[in-house]
Amino acid sequence: MTPEPLDRAAIEEIIEMALSDHIAFADIRALHGLQPDQVNTLMRAELKPGSYRAWRKRVRALGTRRAICK
Repeated sequence: MTPEPLDRAAIEEIIEMALSDHIAFADIRALHGLQPDQVNTLMRAELKPGSYRAWRKRVRALGTRRAICK
């Protein structure tokens, strides 16, 4: 079963959720069915390279500080 392609509104919602420090990947998976690696791929495609690197750095730092976060 292949997932349906995402429309622009869904992509923007996923980006907004992923950029939030208070929403975990599990919440994105529950709402949109995307795994963390799929969110990473989406973010890499949609963000500017510097913004993507800053986001990844922040997500990695949050993951080591709090177990419930990304």
